[in-house]
Amino acid sequence: MATLALAAAGAAVGGAVLPTGVTLLGATISGATIGSQLGAIAGSVVDQALLGGAGKTKHIEGPRLSELHITASTEGAPVPRVYGRVRLGGQVIWATQFEEEVVTSSSGGGGKGIGTAAPASTSTEYRYYANFAVALCEGEISGLGRVWADGIEIDRAQITHRVYLGGETQEADSLIVAREGAENAPAYRGTAYVVFERLALAAFGNRLPQLSFEVYRAVEAFGEAIRAVVLIPGSGEFAYSPTPVTQLVGLAGQVPENVHTRQGGSDWSVSIDQLEATLPNARNVSLVVSWFGTDLRAGECELKPGVENRDKITNPVSWKVAGQTRATAYMVSQREGRAAYGGTPSDQCVVDAIRDLKERGIGVTLNPFILMDVAENNELPSPYGGASQPAYPWRGRITVHPAAGQPESPDKTTAAAAQIAAFVGTAAPDDFTLVGDEVVYSGPDEWSFRRMVLHHAYLAKAAGGVDAFLLSSELRGLTWVRDSASTYPFVAALIALAADVKVVLPEAKIVYAADWSEYFGHQPADGSGDVYFHLDPLWSSSSIDAIGIDVYWPLADWRDGREHLDYLAGVRAIYELPYLTGNLRGGKASTGTTLPPRIARARSARRSPTAPARRGCSATRI
Repeated sequence: MATLALAAAGAAVGGAVLPTGVTLLGATISGATIGSQLGAIAGSVVDQALLGGAGKTKHIEGPRLSELHITASTEGAPVPRVYGRVRLGGQVIWATQFEEEVVTSSSGGGGKGIGTAAPASTSTEYRYYANFAVALCEGEISGLGRVWADGIEIDRAQITHRVYLGGETQEADSLIVAREGAENAPAYRGTAYVVFERLALAAFGNRLPQLSFEVYRAVEAFGEAIRAVVLIPGSGEFAYSPTPVTQLVGLAGQVPENVHTRQGGSDWSVSIDQLEATLPNARNVSLVVSWFGTDLRAGECELKPGVENRDKITNPVSWKVAGQTRATAYMVSQREGRAAYGGTPSDQCVVDAIRDLKERGIGVTLNPFILMDVAENNELPSPYGGASQPAYPWRGRITVHPAAGQPESPDKTTAAAAQIAAFVGTAAPDDFTLVGDEVVYSGPDEWSFRRMVLHHAYLAKAAGGVDAFLLSSELRGLTWVRDSASTYPFVAALIALAADVKVVLPEAKIVYAADWSEYFGHQPADGSGDVYFHLDPLWSSSSIDAIGIDVYWPLADWRDGREHLDYLAGVRAIYELPYLTGNLRGGKASTGTTLPPRIARARSARRSPTAPARRGCSATRI
């Protein structure tokens, strides 16, 4: 084909360059003829190189190594000792001969060209793999983070490798045992190292790359003292999925939804691996799962699962929560051109996350959470006065409209109870069923507090149960509402809801997480000086297993150096338990002000292990 093409091109060029032709031996030869012959000769050379001629096979031999150039292993090199987080190179301590893989492929042949049979072509490709071990540092380390090859981070999920933390009881690597024999395979106890198995070398110029590793080692015992953690963000459509999820972009492109590291696996898997490495005794996780509140007015507020946008196509998991798909779900508001929040975690991801934690031996506290999606420049009347509600407020601001203390507030009337009832809803445990892992709802058409909480209780049941379950947290603006002088309808609703959740999850500990100011009691801002321990009926309920308090104030006023008051008083470390417990008993509110004596006395009585439990249907007043 090149012969014909270049002959035609040569004729055109020759005719243009030699329009009058050339006279040889009395004969005139046109420029087009000369160009055509020269083009045909060049085309023939090309055809022979590409096709090998009619009926012949052309063999192409790929590059082949004569030897493998590997990273040097220095005899007598010191073994580093790591504190905290360090990036280091390491030393090759074991390697095999490189593995060569010969791949032969063929193409063409058997077909018909123009007048001749199309020739066949074969090629031989050589691929190389390395097995080796790299010593990192003195063990025992907490874990391994990122890995770089020739300065570029590599995806650990795409390579076969094993990490040994350097314990004194670690066993020899299986690959080393297979190659060297059990009697000759060292376990390198006391040394942290990494074994790479059949690392493909083509991307590194058929040589071992220069490797460096991010190594973690805890430097204090504080991490070992932590027993439980809260897992956030609580939003993100696939943030909790152990399975990597991708989003389809364009006709065939894909971008990761929940893989933002190259440490191997989804963000969830990497995070929980790091949790186990750095906090080995944290054996319970509070898993926060958010739905969105739409209004601070209790009678108007709906609680809905939401998505970030409607056009996203994901694989292998599609978003679905409480029977809602991406096309039908509530869409969270936009802020500066982006979703103000990540979407609600997909139901299947929540179930998978609970199962993954339990398989690791980590207990689960499921925490249904309310994020207020009240956008900027809204026109919603504020319960606290003003033409609009504040943007993205705290859930503890949900209350009756107008709020207590505002003109014409329904507080302490039956109208307040009606607004609370609208927020709570009437969804019941019998309105939910499980079909596999999916929670199916058939109750009243409402996006209520009860529907949100019971839906999560059934998610926990689908996952095989949880250790503890939160009814919710920090709903101070609701628990402080009264429908008479001293009765609190939302507290009564929490008591009834706790009993229903207990039916669904009989083995779980049921808790409500009160804000510290809410646990502190209700002190109406009406000048009366009254103090009601309005949550006492909830705490004394047989369906409540513990008193929960959300507290964010500091446990210490510690300063650097040795001249501050705490050090001068004899405290030598911020982590001393008597020092911290003494601060808890210091009688200080979060603002640093001393509590009124009668309130301080009441709090002390409540903490006393010998104080009798108070039961009843109304709040206690002092």
